[in-house]
Amino acid sequence: MEMEDDERTALLQLTDAQMADVARFCNRYPNIELSYEVAEKDNIKSGSPVLVQVQLEREEEVTGPVIAPLFPQVSDGGWLSEIPSLTQRSASFDAYMGCDQEYKFSVDVKEADSEGESDSD
Repeated sequence: MEMEDDERTALLQLTDAQMADVARFCNRYPNIELSYEVAEKDNIKSGSPVLVQVQLEREEEVTGPVIAPLFPQVSDGGWLSEIPSLTQRSASFDAYMGCDQEYKFSVDVKEADSEGESDSD
């Protein structure tokens, strides 16, 4: 993508229509920024749920449906963010292969409170 047009044309040897298809696909391929924050990260206890706030931002120069000529219907695509366990964390796009991204973070999990104890002690 960072080649000069003449070099790219000589290397790929595509027709103008084919080159337009490649350019359209490249311009539509999602370029995203992901940020996250672990809520109350200093107060996580074993066995308790953990809230992770995830923000995805897509740089959209060209908008429209996913370019997938062999897919049977039009799709705008969608993002999935999953944290199935504290050892696997990823964000994936359901329409383009290779868009999956994995972000690592760590949390300090404290021992759960014993039954009968309260936070006011």
